[in-house]
Amino acid sequence: MKKNIPAILFALAIVIAAFILGNAVINRNRPQGTINVTGLGESNFTSDLIVWEGNFSRESRDLKTAYADLESDKKAVTTYLKSKGIPEDQLIFNAVSTNPQYQQNYSNDGRYLGQTFTGYQLNQSLKIESKEVEKVEKISREITELLNQGITFYSQNPRYYYTELESLKLEMIAKATEDATIRAERIAENSKGSLGDLISANMGIFQITGQNSGEDYSWGGTFNTADKNKTASITMKLIFEVD
Repeated sequence: MKKNIPAILFALAIVIAAFILGNAVINRNRPQGTINVTGLGESNFTSDLIVWEGNFSRESRDLKTAYADLESDKKAVTTYLKSKGIPEDQLIFNAVSTNPQYQQNYSNDGRYLGQTFTGYQLNQSLKIESKEVEKVEKISREITELLNQGITFYSQNPRYYYTELESLKLEMIAKATEDATIRAERIAENSKGSLGDLISANMGIFQITGQNSGEDYSWGGTFNTADKNKTASITMKLIFEVD
């Protein structure tokens, strides 16, 4: 029996070697490696919050007179906006800024002769935040009507925002991930392989651009506030194993 042990071990070694070699041949043509894909998620939406700002000013050599005139203008602006349907609690008036005004004096030959005090300029700004986007948008275009009351009101362009942005972002991530997965599956099929486990997933920059605005994407992310109608997009970069 002891004489047969070397022969048995030799035969066993041959069987194991044949198994390893056969398995290597079987797996030789099996796809190996990873697939890197990028998916895109996009969605159009309409802003549901508007922020509009403007300011008005008065000038006078007498500070008390300037304050009185500015206070009168503030009451007129408040009355006007309330008549347009804006609640008074939505009118946010900032503190009054006071700026002394001077005239620079020069001689006929261009020498600087100092400055002469000419009075005070007082400015007050106003901000409105509202979910009644169309109403405030219309008022921002009609505010020049205050000129008929002798009030010089400088209106800024409205800014538009979306209050459900976080939910929208999650939706975009899901769309981008699905898009990337479909791309990976097709690549694997065309390679005569099958998609394996997900190795890593990295989110790209979240972009918000105006619809049909021709805006370029930014490496740091674009956040459009000038357009009411916007497009949100995000990319997801996925790496899969290939079996």
